[in-house]
Amino acid sequence: MNQEVRILDVKGLNCPMPLLKAKKALNEMAALEVLRVLATDPGSVRDFEVFSRQSGHPLLDSGEDDGVYFYVLQKKT
Repeated sequence: MNQEVRILDVKGLNCPMPLLKAKKALNEMAALEVLRVLATDPGSVRDFEVFSRQSGHPLLDSGEDDGVYFYVLQKKT
């Protein structure tokens, strides 16, 4: 099953906007769809880890590449 990944580019936005926009995007998605978030706010690292734990949306992958942080979230069932 090749799943389309939705991209959310929130580079340049500061806390809490990246997380709020990610929540909004996840609310509009179907169960098990995947969202890849691109952010430049270093504070987003902790935000997304906590959000994943509290919301139940699995954080499948995360990291940083040349100042851009990425988070891959899957919409919970």
